[in-house]
Parts: sequence; structure tokens; C-alpha cells
Amino acid sequence: MQKKTACALVVLLAAICSLSFTVYGSDYSTSKESGSTSTSTSSTSTGATLYATYCSGCHGSLATSSVKGATVTQIQSAIANVSAMHTLSKLTSTQIQAIAAALGSTTTSTSGSGSTSGSGSTSTSTGATLYNTYCSSCHGPLATSSKLGAPATQIQTGISTVSAMSSLKTLTTTQIQAIAAALSTSTTSGGTTSSGGTTSTWTPPPAQMPPSNPGVITPAQNNSKYVVFAWNDLGMHCANPSYDTAVILPPYNTVWAQVVQRGNPPKVVTSGVTVSYRVVNNTKSSNKGMFYQFWQYCQKLFGVTLPTDTGLNLVDPTIHNGLAGTMVLKGDHYQVNGVPLTPIDDSGVWNPFQVIEVTVKDASNNILAQTRTTIPVSDEINCAKCHNGNANPMLDVLQKHDQLSGTNLVGQMPVLCASCHGSPILGQTGRGSSGMYLSEAIHTFHATVGAACYDCHPGAKTQCSRSLAHTATDGNCTNASCHGSMGTMAASITNNTKTPWVTEPKCVNCHSGVAQVDTGTTLYRNATGHGGIYCAGCHSSPHAMVPSRVDIDNYQSLQYQNYAKSIGSCGACHSSSKGEGLSDFIEAHGSGGRPNACYVCHTAITTTDTTNWPHQFQWKATQGSGIVSGH
Repeated sequence: MQKKTACALVVLLAAICSLSFTVYGSDYSTSKESGSTSTSTSSTSTGATLYATYCSGCHGSLATSSVKGATVTQIQSAIANVSAMHTLSKLTSTQIQAIAAALGSTTTSTSGSGSTSGSGSTSTSTGATLYNTYCSSCHGPLATSSKLGAPATQIQTGISTVSAMSSLKTLTTTQIQAIAAALSTSTTSGGTTSSGGTTSTWTPPPAQMPPSNPGVITPAQNNSKYVVFAWNDLGMHCANPSYDTAVILPPYNTVWAQVVQRGNPPKVVTSGVTVSYRVVNNTKSSNKGMFYQFWQYCQKLFGVTLPTDTGLNLVDPTIHNGLAGTMVLKGDHYQVNGVPLTPIDDSGVWNPFQVIEVTVKDASNNILAQTRTTIPVSDEINCAKCHNGNANPMLDVLQKHDQLSGTNLVGQMPVLCASCHGSPILGQTGRGSSGMYLSEAIHTFHATVGAACYDCHPGAKTQCSRSLAHTATDGNCTNASCHGSMGTMAASITNNTKTPWVTEPKCVNCHSGVAQVDTGTTLYRNATGHGGIYCAGCHSSPHAMVPSRVDIDNYQSLQYQNYAKSIGSCGACHSSSKGEGLSDFIEAHGSGGRPNACYVCHTAITTTDTTNWPHQFQWKATQGSGIVSGH
């Protein structure tokens, strides 16, 4: 007798989006006589306790669990790939097997016809109606659909990429999830459809985290005339994964670059060249996940209609950039604003640390310099950790906002949070009509409900703070006073000692006694130092200062000096970032002497007057490569 083990597993993925997992061939055994599941009583009892402790908060009680019948393999896959479940990575294989056994023992028995009974009958019923209305004319009746088992992401991709389905872009996230649930629940057992075809199975691809594939390091050629430094302005950009409900941030990425003509002294170049960019292995955003909704609802949300795959621009509103193009000169540097990047590349791989290539050419189109750097973006905003009262967490957010504040946001979807709560990162000034900054509202409300920084500032997998010298073992900043607790952050905004995105921690708070570290009222991301080079040009982006745990952050240091230290550090060659000291420097590295990290920009070093050196040679001595020995 054929095992009756088909069931549907619906799991909240990537903070806001929901994906449907159709599971076949469960690991628990079935009785040939009755078709009921049989498991070890001890294992089931232990599994029930583990389920109640770790799983019931999202999936309901064991008896009515939304993930009945989930196999060990599927639970392990979800822990590895679902951001809201990463905390369960501490579970042992035995514990996961016990949970699967408990879920198996509570699975509703299937009938002799092989049909499965699933949870969420209301959602399934609604999904069936939607399927019949929008899908059945092409894919056949629901019971024998050619798309049985299709998850929400597959449906979303079809809507984005198949011209015949483009009219379905009016469907909401919740409606697409309901259709996926109906397709999952309608799947027959035994791995075949009633018409004899093979049912489809789907497992989400694993998130590919660092290394982020920056490509082969290509050190600058000796005696090259130009170098280029490039960096992202913030070190991480957040983006909503969908735009039909509540919207916090658009897909918006900014990269700066400085071109330097090597010499004695070097010179920052601002004319006679063009600076172009391209995101490596990423040419479109509108066909990734639910991001097509950004262009669908852009007019309502942001008051502008954009050509598909171009972005907003808060600096030059008439210029709308794509994933490749030309950077614009901004005084002493080149800049591209509003690149509408998603964390999904053209291979379908989710990676928040994507790669941008920057190329400098002369008037004859000859390449003068080229480099790569991180262009980071993550949609790992985990509202689903707490807002799990609805299949769409953002809808749950709006419903609770309406209940608590007497608003009618659900009736106005999609809603831009910054339309009432001022958000300086979107170019707004003041607290907005609500009288409370968006950052102030979010931090104030969530400070007392058990939320963590990485629930919103991405994220459990992203962990955007990645500079080795500035990141503690728990992934947070090594200095808790940089941003403080969530309550401290909220209070500082409320009492006007901090303006979100405008008032930020200062390097000098930790790095005192070093020249040029105190940038005054200028933020690190906007400040220049030695030779007019931006701080981030030598040290890299905020939250990603070299050396970083993410390889692409280290690309330029490796390209220009073959070691992941700040550009110009003696530690590129020596065991100490201050080398062998000042007395031996000119003898070893003076004009015509042994090349050093200063030669990234300089063609000769002729002075020991350290007032002309980066940070006046006052930085703390830290460990270097040790490639050369003392002399």
C-alpha cells in the first residue's frame, strides 16, 4: 500500500515575504493496515515539548500546527534559510528528529483516495477562488493544475517575467500566498497528480553568504598612473521585499568614487575622465521576488513614475540610475545615487553583499583604472518575528497600528511609513505630521517588546556590522555606546540630542589622541583626510572598515597593497601597522627605495615630517602581515 505522506509546509521567509513549501516523502513511518502514523512514544513526547518551546509561537499548537508532517530535512532547510528561524540552529539532530516525529504523529490521516487534508481552510478556499479566476484558463482546473505545488516565489517570478501574466501584477502579496497555499493543498499523495503527472517539489535555494565572489584580485600595475577608490556610503542599505502593504524603504543604493593621479604629490582627478559602474551578475531588479511592486506602486508611494529598473534619486531628481551607468561628478568625487538594487542576483542567489565594478576611462575610452567594492542591500527586515498574526507580516503591522492609533492604514495600502513619520534618510526634515520621526517611533515602541537590533537592521543572516575590529562575537558593535540600547536610541531622538541619520557616533569617541580622527560636525561618511581622500576611501564604508569578514569589503586593500589593512598602513608588509618606526623609514622607503603602501598613490616619499602623513603617524600599532622582517 502506498504511503500517504504528502503534506503542506508554509513557513514565513525573509521577514515579510511568505513562501510555500510542498513536502513529499515524510520521514515518519505509516501503518499499512490503517494508514495512521506510528512513532516512538518517548520521541513524540520529547518532540512535543521541544515544539511547544521553539515552534508554537509562529506555527500554533501542535494539534493544529500549520507545519504538520514536516520532515527532518525540511525543518533543517528552514532553519538554514528562514531568517526568523536562525535562532534554532542550536537544536541538535536528535532534537530536530524528535520535533519531526511529533509533527508526524499529529498529521491528519489521509483518505483512501489519497487526498490530503491541510490547515488554513479559509486561506485555501480563498486561494481556490483566486486560482479559478486568474489562473485556470491557462493551467487547468485546480485539482489537476499543471502548477500544483508552485510556491509563492515561483508565482511571483512568473508574474514578473512572463508577458502573459503581467496583468496579474495587481494581485497582492496575500492573494499570491493564498493561491500558492491552494496549489499546495490540492496536491495528491504518492508524488503523482490525479492525471498521472509527476507533482512538483521545491526547496528554497540556500542563501550564499560570504564569500561574496568579488572576482580575481587584480593588483594595480607598478607605475600605473591612476588609481580609483570606491565605497558604499552607509555600509548597508535596507529595502522592503514587497511594496503593496507597508513600506519603510525603497531599493536605493549610493556609491562614491575618487580618482587619483599618482605622483609626488598625488592629485585628485575631477576632469578629463569618465567613471562608469556596473553591478556584477545583476542586470535587472524588476524580475526578482516581489520587487516589481516598487515600480507598480511608485507613483502612489513616492509621487513619481519611474521607468522599470531605474531608481529614485534624492540628489539629482531628474536622473534615474539603473544597475549600470555613469557616475556624476560631485565636487571632489564621483557619485551614483539611487541604484535600485535587490539582494538577488541574475543567478537567483540571495546575497546582501553584492559587487559593483567601477571603471575610469580617458577621453579616448582607454581604461585608466578599475576596482570593485561592496554594494550592499538586504531585505531581511524580520517583522515576522513578532507580527505573525497574519500571513503578511506588514499587514499585521498596519492592522495593529490602526487598532492602537485609530488610523485606517489598511484601507490606504500601500502606505509609506514616512508619509506621516519623518525620515531624514529619504530627504525629509522634521518629524512629519505624526510629530514623531519614523526611527523614533520604531525604536520607542519596540524597546520594551523583546525586539533585537538585527531584527530590523539586517539581519540574522546579513549581520551588517562586519568590520573585524569593530564587531563583537555576538555580531554587535564592540562599543555599546556607539548607538546604545534601543531605549537609549529612542530617548536620544525624543529629547532632541539625536536626529536620525544626521547625528551619528564619532570615531574619536574611541580613537582619541590620534590626529584627524575628530571630524567635527562632519560625519565619517562625508569627511576627508590625508591628501583630500575621503576617510572611507582608505578605511572603507561605515560598518565595513577593513579588515572585514566579508571578502569584497577587502578587495581594494588587496588589489592595491596585497593585504587587508587600511590603505597606506605599514601593516601591509610589516608585522605592525607602524612598521619599524620612523627612524628607518626614509632609509628603507625613501625615493628609489623599497616600495610601500604609500606608493598606492605616491611615487616617492622624501620627508619624515609626520605632520604631512596620514593621521600624523599617530595611529595605534596593530598586527600586520609580517611579510617582511625587521631590519
